[in-house]
Amino acid sequence: MAGLCKPQAAYQLVKALKEETGLPVHFHTHDTAGSGVASCLMASEAGVDIVDLALSSMAGLTAQPSLEAVVAALQGTEREPQVDLNYAMAMANYWERVREFYAPFESGLKGPTGEVYIHEIPGGQYSNLKPRAVELGLGDRWEELKAMYAKVNQILGDLIKVTPSSKVVADLAIFMLKNDLTEEDLYQRGESLSFPQSVVDFFKGMMGQPYGGFNEKLQRVVLKREKPLACRPGELLPPEDFEAKRTELRELLGREPTNRDILSALLYPGVYEDFVDHQKTYSDTSVMKTPLFLYGLEIGQEDSVDIEEGKTLVIKLNAVGELLKDGTRVVHFELNGQPREVRVKDLSAQVEEIQRPKAEPSNPHHVGAPMPGKVVKVLVNPGDKVKKGDTVVVVEAMKVETAVMAPQKGKVKDVLVTRGDAVESGDLLVVLE
Repeated sequence: MAGLCKPQAAYQLVKALKEETGLPVHFHTHDTAGSGVASCLMASEAGVDIVDLALSSMAGLTAQPSLEAVVAALQGTEREPQVDLNYAMAMANYWERVREFYAPFESGLKGPTGEVYIHEIPGGQYSNLKPRAVELGLGDRWEELKAMYAKVNQILGDLIKVTPSSKVVADLAIFMLKNDLTEEDLYQRGESLSFPQSVVDFFKGMMGQPYGGFNEKLQRVVLKREKPLACRPGELLPPEDFEAKRTELRELLGREPTNRDILSALLYPGVYEDFVDHQKTYSDTSVMKTPLFLYGLEIGQEDSVDIEEGKTLVIKLNAVGELLKDGTRVVHFELNGQPREVRVKDLSAQVEEIQRPKAEPSNPHHVGAPMPGKVVKVLVNPGDKVKKGDTVVVVEAMKVETAVMAPQKGKVKDVLVTRGDAVESGDLLVVLE
């Protein structure tokens, strides 16, 4: 997934697989180092059956190698693909224009880099890891983060990095860099650390058994007193009650849920609820054109939205008011020629934020936030009894969920946050007694 398979390795691998098994071989690689096309050609020479490629305007770097480059290179050979090169190039021209809309979300790479052979970050992860780093205040430590990723990969046993194992490596690397932790710190201070949930799940065995086994010393530190699974995690899944979920969603949605709603809620808990909240707040934004959704309108600009067949809204932005004390602005616009106005929260505004009390590191009754983020789960209420290591709150930041655990046995005296609250590192979340 990182494009680590070099050309000669691709040839030897495919040749051995074909000779030993006789099965069709499907070759997938990325092009971060710039050697992807060569690897595909060598795989072809060895008799590969399928290779994954991308149209040239979407290819290269952290994506797949170029379709047109491979097709052109194999023209006139016995392995020439039956692909119309002119048609492929016409499609590439279309997607080149589309790609411009998503320019802010690019990986930032300007050209191939052999550095991927050192850090081994998968292509799909590389393009979203940097924005995550920026969001978490680590943008100026990007080079350190890549080095930490490589180090964590070795600490975990040189994992085969695909989703979700690659996320485990990234989450632990971010966690260590954000908190200025070394490998030795993990072992010495692990008892008091709230590790990212993905790391806990990994060592618990919820993603299966890694090739070569776990780092048992770190496993004991991360799990604390919890025992890892001794079976395949799927064996522990209880049967789902689809009718109960249908009833629950009917109440949440205010309509009869579709089978797609039910499956989405079961497969993506939390994510689906966020999606529902978005649609309740903004309606179905999928009908908007991509540039309009991502960048909005300029003053005086007009655009249209087809909300359903035969029904079109023509929207013109006329003016945006001054910033109000509550961080909102009045937006003046026209809807099908009729003047309207709406009050909108300005997310870029600097408004007075809630100052939360900080947890005292030396106070064993204080449970603090280990990193900045959003509270996604509050699992205790005042009066609840907890054991040392029980999860009391879950905090999420840029797809990194961290289970915040009780540092000792006790009773919950106070809970200072609710689901959806934004917190900073060190904010007091729960008080024990």
